[in-house]
Parts: sequence; structure tokens; C-alpha cells
Amino acid sequence: MQQQVSVITLGISDLDRSMRFYADGFGWAPVFRNDEIAFYQMNGFVLGTWLASALAEDMGRSSLLAPGAAALAHNVANSEDVEPLMERLEAAGGRILRPADAPPHGGYRGYVADPDDHTWEIAWNPAWAIDADGHVTFGL
Repeated sequence: MQQQVSVITLGISDLDRSMRFYADGFGWAPVFRNDEIAFYQMNGFVLGTWLASALAEDMGRSSLLAPGAAALAHNVANSEDVEPLMERLEAAGGRILRPADAPPHGGYRGYVADPDDHTWEIAWNPAWAIDADGHVTFGL
């Protein structure tokens, strides 16, 4: 079986607020949007932000787990890129969870919560190559 992730969908409470965070913070533009969901074409998969009530209904669940039980990561090409991106995300409605610092294993990273409390790690890892299309390759 091919190792891949096709779509990651985050449950949100306000589509316009969520879109401001992703557009103004990361600079991402949705490839599709309706009244409940926005899809962003990423490098190799699609990120969806869907009203949590509609996502739960689609799954056949009465509710969703609280956000923050997992972290998504956005790797950047240089350590100097971490803090400015975190500041843009905060200005776009995010909340700094952990200011950028150097973890014991190397690199530089910090954590930001989106307006619906989904956790994003903003990281630079010197061992992980990022190609021109933004694809990250695991390396030690």
C-alpha cells in the first residue's frame, strides 16, 4: 500500500475567521470554498477546514474530540523564518502556545494555535531538506 495522506480536515467553528488565519498568516488561498468548508491545495495533499458540526455529522459522530490532541507542522527553510511566521499567525488570529526556541535535539521551533485551537508547530530542522515545491524529506 502506498504511504500517503490525501486529505487532512480540521473541524472549525467559524469559516471566515479560519480563512483569515490561513490566508493572512500562512498566505494560503483556498482552491474551493462554500458556506461550510474551505480546501487548500498543499504539496501532495489537501487541507480542509470544515465547520465542526458538519464534519461530526459527516462522520456519524455526535461530537468531535477537542483540538490540541495532535500537532500539525509547517517547516521553514531557515531558522530566521520561524519567528516572523509565528508573529504573522498571531496577528491573523492565532495564539502563541510556546515561543520559538532551540529544542535539545536541534533546530528551532515554536507552537501556535489557530483560532479553533488546532496546534501548529512552526519549525526549522537543519537535517530535513525542503525542495523548491515545499516537500520535506525526513533526515537525521
